[in-house]
Amino acid sequence: MVDAPAGAALPVRTVRSLDEHAAAVLALSGPLPAVSVAIGDARGRALASDVTAAVDLPPWDSSAMDGYAVRAADLRPGVVLAVADDVPAGDTRTVELPAGSAVRIMTGAPVPSGADAVLPVELTDGGTSRVRVDGGVAAGAHVRRRGEDVRVGDVVLRAGDVMGAGAVGLLAATGHVRVEVHARPRVAVLSTGSELVSPGEPLRHGQIHESNGPQLAAAAAAAGADVVAVVAVRDDLTAVRAVLADLAARADLVVTTGGVSVGAYDVVRDALLADGDAELVHVRMQPGKPQAVGVLPGGTPVLALPGNPVSSFVSFEVFVRPLLRRMLGARGVHRRTFTATLATGLRSPAGRRQLLRARLDWSTGAPVAELVGGPGSHLLGALARADALVDVPEDVTDLAAGSPVAVIDLREHDA
Repeated sequence: MVDAPAGAALPVRTVRSLDEHAAAVLALSGPLPAVSVAIGDARGRALASDVTAAVDLPPWDSSAMDGYAVRAADLRPGVVLAVADDVPAGDTRTVELPAGSAVRIMTGAPVPSGADAVLPVELTDGGTSRVRVDGGVAAGAHVRRRGEDVRVGDVVLRAGDVMGAGAVGLLAATGHVRVEVHARPRVAVLSTGSELVSPGEPLRHGQIHESNGPQLAAAAAAAGADVVAVVAVRDDLTAVRAVLADLAARADLVVTTGGVSVGAYDVVRDALLADGDAELVHVRMQPGKPQAVGVLPGGTPVLALPGNPVSSFVSFEVFVRPLLRRMLGARGVHRRTFTATLATGLRSPAGRRQLLRARLDWSTGAPVAELVGGPGSHLLGALARADALVDVPEDVTDLAAGSPVAVIDLREHDA
């Protein structure tokens, strides 16, 4: 154990609202530089520039149905047409429809020249050399026109769009092999505390398993970051300073947890003041009051979060995740928010913006927020069941059951 500093005056802390601190955090970095990646590696990345279509979609008139390419004017119930040809999907020939005939065609195949409609097979006897017509269709029916979806030169995706599976498919369909995206932020996570031991190791009296590091690493990866290190260090100022210097050289952002409050052994606080350009902050929120934000030697941003597990989780959601999304180049950096109905009443401390874990119940069609876990920032048991945070403003102290409340949606989605 290290000796506690004797008689040292507590450093001055800035007092901020949650929104003020979030703005200060976002100011740490803009989007990272652009890199070129294969479209198969683009999922979860944000585009660095607009993307235009290199081909029309569809690239030619095509059939939307299995059936027969026809002239609509030739159709009347009971008429029999000669089947002049057979066009499967992938047929590269140029086929013409003879007058008074039909061409059997499959979904996605090119429509023969001269045809102005596709007659579904269900409206025929399904013949292969001759086909009886049992119903009619109008001109243009079941034909996908060239370029009706996308034209060459159309902007199909915009800078800041985060690539989901559908966007990757659109890139492929419009002729792209590679795409410019922003680099993923490299994140290093440092947990501090002499009480921490690795998960799976036996616990002695006074020890706990280290959970903040794995939790924050998982959250950072889900937000789109590359996690380059997850380290736990005991409360030793020399050791913490050395690890911070190492992580700063390897990462685009260092996130610490623990050691940033007003305790005698809060060594992260002391390390940041000794080596970095850091600001200690009391945020008017619960949980998550003690925070620090700054830059380590060499210019790497650092965010210091509280050590209690729920405080660390909530702080990541409202401060770290938006910064990671900004570094990733995403246009929207915040989680989706909406209004839900509160299942039970609650009380909230005056002057603190409270963020309470909740489970959303959609069984009635509209979301109902059911609080999970108690208000203590050490209560980790219910955290895994939470899929939302109920956001209670600073000036609200009482909410009755049935009240409308703002909720932050924690279910994974592209911001």
